[in-house]
Formats: sequence, C-alpha cells, structure tokens
Amino acid sequence: MTFGLPEDAPPSSALLAMPLGSMMRCMGFSETLVLVVLAYLLFGPKKLPEIARTVGKALNEFKRASNEFKAQIASEISQLELETQRQQILPPGEPPVGSVTAGSQSRPDPKTEPHSLLKAAPDA
Repeated sequence: MTFGLPEDAPPSSALLAMPLGSMMRCMGFSETLVLVVLAYLLFGPKKLPEIARTVGKALNEFKRASNEFKAQIASEISQLELETQRQQILPPGEPPVGSVTAGSQSRPDPKTEPHSLLKAAPDA
C-alpha cells in the first residue's frame, strides 16, 4: 500500500503519505506489544497506570470539546438555513382594490344612516 506513491519509493515514505489515523490500522499485535513493554520499562509499573489515566482524561476532554464544536457549527448552519428560508418566503401581498376580505363586514356610516333602533316603525 503506497497511497499514490511511485513504485520505486522507499517504504518509509509510504508511512509519511498515509492519512491521519491509519497508523493504528497498520500496527500489528507484535508492534503494539513492543510499545507496551517499552513504556513499562521507561515509566515503571507504578507510574504507568497514572500516565494511562491522564492520557485517557485528556483524550476524553478533547473528544468532548470536539463534539461541542461540531454541535455549535451544526446549530449555526441550521440557524443560517432558517434565515435564508425566511428571506425566500414572500410577505403577504396587498388585496386587490375593491375586494372584500373574509371577516370584514361593511358597517353603516353613522352620519348618513340612522341606527336601526332609531328607525321609525312602519305605520300599521
């Protein structure tokens, strides 16, 4: 696996061309065991659990911050999408001249037409 490198490229340059995170995929059991033994010899049995705990907390904090950042970006994108949708929706238009809208009733003009109770009763 050379990931687009020429065939005559040295194997060490293939490791440099690998995408981030693919190092763990190409590490076998024996390489992992060598790293664990090396860490055990360098830090000792008493210090190794403390180091592992600190690394675990740091990775957890990084993952939480990354998730918060992703959520913030997603909320900003959705807010921008809502704003663009609001801008695309046209405001309600004015009704045509002379039309009657629902719920509006023409009321008599009190100056020209007398109140219905004040109208004279027809002679019987």
